[in-house]
Amino acid sequence: AEERERDLLQWESRLGLIADGKADAVARLLAGYRRDLDELADNASLRFYLWQVTRPPADAQPGAPEPGSLGYLRNLLLAAAERSGYVAPGGARVAASLPQPRTAGLALFDADLQPVVATAGLVDGGVQYADVVRAALAGPATRSATLMLDGQDRPVIVTVALVRAVPGVAAATGADPALGALVGVRSAEDELFPLLARAPSFAEDNEALLLARRGGAVALLSPLRDGSPALRRSLPADRDDLAEVRAMTSPGEFVGARNYRGDDVLQVSRPVRGQDWVLAQQVNATQAMSLADERRGLLWLSMSLLLFGIVTMAVAAWRHGSSVRARHQAEELADRAARLQRQSDLLHTITDNIDVLTLLVTRDERALFVNHALAEAAGRSISETTGQPLAGFLPAAVLGALQDGIRSARSAGVARHRLLAWPRGDEPREYLAGFIPVARIGAETDLTLLVLSDLTDLQRSQKRNAALLRKLVLTLVGAVDRHDPYSANHAQRMTEVVDALAAELGFSEADRATLDLAASLANIGKIMVPVEILTKREPLTAAEQAEVHKHVEYGLELLRGLQFDQPVLELIAQKQERPDGRGYPRGLSAERLTLAGQVLAVANAFVALASPRAYRPGMSPAAAVAELMRGAGTQFDRRVVAALHHVVENRRDWSQWQ
Repeated sequence: AEERERDLLQWESRLGLIADGKADAVARLLAGYRRDLDELADNASLRFYLWQVTRPPADAQPGAPEPGSLGYLRNLLLAAAERSGYVAPGGARVAASLPQPRTAGLALFDADLQPVVATAGLVDGGVQYADVVRAALAGPATRSATLMLDGQDRPVIVTVALVRAVPGVAAATGADPALGALVGVRSAEDELFPLLARAPSFAEDNEALLLARRGGAVALLSPLRDGSPALRRSLPADRDDLAEVRAMTSPGEFVGARNYRGDDVLQVSRPVRGQDWVLAQQVNATQAMSLADERRGLLWLSMSLLLFGIVTMAVAAWRHGSSVRARHQAEELADRAARLQRQSDLLHTITDNIDVLTLLVTRDERALFVNHALAEAAGRSISETTGQPLAGFLPAAVLGALQDGIRSARSAGVARHRLLAWPRGDEPREYLAGFIPVARIGAETDLTLLVLSDLTDLQRSQKRNAALLRKLVLTLVGAVDRHDPYSANHAQRMTEVVDALAAELGFSEADRATLDLAASLANIGKIMVPVEILTKREPLTAAEQAEVHKHVEYGLELLRGLQFDQPVLELIAQKQERPDGRGYPRGLSAERLTLAGQVLAVANAFVALASPRAYRPGMSPAAAVAELMRGAGTQFDRRVVAALHHVVENRRDWSQWQ
């Protein structure tokens, strides 16, 4: 059961990493579309000329030449479309009222939902997207983009940005601040759906789905593995037994359930930032757990047969000792010997074909039973080891550890387990040795059963996973450095400071390793904060301050799906907390803060003060410590600040941070 749970946790981590990457890629794609459209909608020239076009002069005559403002709008729209990839460079400038053969493009609507100009990529000037424009004009949008079918039944991504009146014109004329709307249309088949297929390759059957709740149903937005096209299939929202419905009701949950095809799957879901969509990453559960189930089944069968053989030997020995008829003794002994041999052969057949080393030891430490795997590990045959003292065939490198385990289990009367190294040629192997007391088998009493399981491959796999986690940490830290150039090397410097403080305060090696990892990831949430806020040179507004304060929660949310052996997330959550309870995000007071969490908080503040930022140069280390000492007892823990003061007096390389 523990092995199966371990396999499921590994799949949860693997699927979670992939789902996080895909959900972030989709969110960044849609945010890019919205950013391009918002920049164009804020163009003062576009806003002014749209106001002129939508309010023609009172003396305008039918059939009069097209006003110059309309031509300017058309040229501006086409140039923006070519720059942002809505049309191929050099595409024809076409009026909004003419039908076109393609779907992608840009269109400009007035406040009456009438198309003003459109690129060559929109059929009928984008009239089929009037409902989306109407919803945008009616109120604030609930999502950045809309996924729908165009007039040719092809899935497209529709983004809308409102065009506001120029403030001076609106005030002077009383014009409606909402002059109209820009509509951007991109092909979902070419740009969105390929993101769902990008991921490390699986040997197992897997699929990534985009989901959304639409009324009383869960809509499947992306193309499906069963051949169903995008936006053509939905599931009842009350079917909690379906994996896709569980993804909508509990996004972020790891579940095992049946999917829309009726297949058993393992699934991790993630909400898509800025949308009401959920991304679900699935893998076939039978295929994913096949090797683990086969391994567990073989282990169960082998142990059952081994127990059966031991019980059979005990019964045969008891029957031999309870014989009361001397004249039948020879026949019974011969018969029992033959049966014992058969059982011994059966036991050897079972135990000699598994890679678990098995040894049954008598009270005087002789080998009563040895399987093929153990004899091979000792470099002997079974006949050369059975009945021999352990010292006669076991290597000196393991003999002492095995004898200590046997004596410990015998004296305690309960099973004991320990790890030991058994060199096999030039390759060291790690084993989990189990020492199990056996009261009696036949005439033999006070026996000990040794079972040694090879953990070498498992430990190597765990080391590879640890290395992968470290690479992931370095990748995330690099992403933060690129996102906020003024905070480049912040994580590395924090690691140096917390390591020095932990040594000064007498932390254990394990606690220091935990602090180092927490320091590397402490500011990962800043990747979710807009770069224009992080690099702003002027004082931040209250709203911008609140957005920066959210970076701790953003970081915890990004890291919550990872499996840490230490309380890394607990330390990161205390990075901005203060002993006086005025910190964030939870406002914890001194009695609820850990010393390690305050080490992280002091190191973060020190590195921030000693490093340059967009709005100020960096302080000297001594000045930074002096600034922290003013907040000792209220903003920072006095013990940690005192330790930092002592460390800084003996460090000279930190001055280079400026």
